[in-house]
Amino acid sequence: MASIKTDQNKTTPRKLAKGSGAQEVYRILRQEILTLEIPPGRFLDENQIAERFNLSRSPVREALIRLSGDGLVISPSNKTNQIAPLDISLFPKYIESLDVTQRMINRLAAQLRTDTDIEKIVACQNAYQKAVKPNNYLAMSETNKAYHMAIAEASKNPYVMDFYRRLLDEGQRMLHLHFEYLMEVERDNINVDEHSKMTQSIIDQDVELAERIAHEHMCLFRDRFLRFLQRNFMEGFSTHTL
Repeated sequence: MASIKTDQNKTTPRKLAKGSGAQEVYRILRQEILTLEIPPGRFLDENQIAERFNLSRSPVREALIRLSGDGLVISPSNKTNQIAPLDISLFPKYIESLDVTQRMINRLAAQLRTDTDIEKIVACQNAYQKAVKPNNYLAMSETNKAYHMAIAEASKNPYVMDFYRRLLDEGQRMLHLHFEYLMEVERDNINVDEHSKMTQSIIDQDVELAERIAHEHMCLFRDRFLRFLQRNFMEGFSTHTL
């Protein structure tokens, strides 16, 4: 996994449009964090990032604050920023939280969705289906998140939706971590119809079915990720914290 890029591997600093600095730094760093190009636990140097993007520290600090709000950057002290670790030992607790929240989201969405909500959910479902390709893992995780957030918006509960977004942000890194394994080892088991069944239950306003499918969907992610971990532990993957 690569570290933050500096002038050692870039001949010239990036030139950004005036006023776009913080947004661009946020976008690029977020992509590098989600794809694990910047590994969990890595400390970030504001001066180094500012030099990389040819910016002052103010837009860099603004971008890091946004990443902190996404749960992707933490500040162990007032003077340091760090990529949020992925503590595999907490995976059962993560799954427990995801299960409860996703079931609630889908249940509410089935009960409260509008025709406009359905249109957005179906559009996001189609985008995910088109993204399911080898080496397209960031697009897969981004469109997967967009699909589930479209359902969350249909739930009409901003409190649950915000918590669910944080869980999905955390889950994106785990998704990316094992997408390559899925595409190489379990490609035949990646069934895009999983989302189709979920969508149909919401269209039909079948509250009980929507909740059950949400639980089954979570269990599928859990089992796949555990198989990925088992395979990597067997190949010498020897730490619980990434």
